[in-house]
Amino acid sequence: MKPKNKKDKLYLAREVYNRLKRINLRRRTRYTSKIVKSSNDIYRMLIATILSQNTNDKNSIDAYRNLEKKIGVEIENINRAGEKDIAESILVAGLYNVKAKKIKEVTKILLERYGGDMEKLLEGEEGEARRRLLELPGVGYKTADIILLFTGRKAFPVDTHITRITRRLSLVSEKGSYEEISRVWMEALDPDDYEDAHLQLIAFGRKVCLARKPRCSDCPLNDLCEYYKSGGYG
Repeated sequence: MKPKNKKDKLYLAREVYNRLKRINLRRRTRYTSKIVKSSNDIYRMLIATILSQNTNDKNSIDAYRNLEKKIGVEIENINRAGEKDIAESILVAGLYNVKAKKIKEVTKILLERYGGDMEKLLEGEEGEARRRLLELPGVGYKTADIILLFTGRKAFPVDTHITRITRRLSLVSEKGSYEEISRVWMEALDPDDYEDAHLQLIAFGRKVCLARKPRCSDCPLNDLCEYYKSGGYG
């Protein structure tokens, strides 16, 4: 049954996460965010996340490793490097000229505005830190929320997979915004589960709830899914 009110939607979102957690599709999935978190360095997180924009995780991971090998993903090294050299290092990421320009611009601002001290960028409440992140070139809602989430703050990043799943489940309308989608998961789940839920949903979107030809008949959520019940998959 299509969720009729907020209480129903939050219950449904929790049930979805509980089922995804049990099947755990994320365990064999590659994520740029794993590099982001393992780096434990806010600047490296930011660069890795910019590289991940508009490409898949394999390409963004390879681009990050190439950049590390050829230039070094430290703020001083990137500041000294030429934009062309950065672009040549990240070819595999796609939109390499655009991303190289963003990386140079954001590096310059971080040095000028914060003296390269990334902790200053994120100090204060989540909302304040998010606002400062969104002021940076090349940083949108998803990039900002990834940085916040993987530095232990309360945020729920939304990518194309999470958007598709959330809309198909009727947790938001067919045109539900980024903020609406993020909010429904944040309100439904315990903050300690945000990271795992974010990754579980991405894995599910890659392997089951595909944009084209979703595997609805094999889906562990099809009894909950308005998209499946309406025949939208066919």
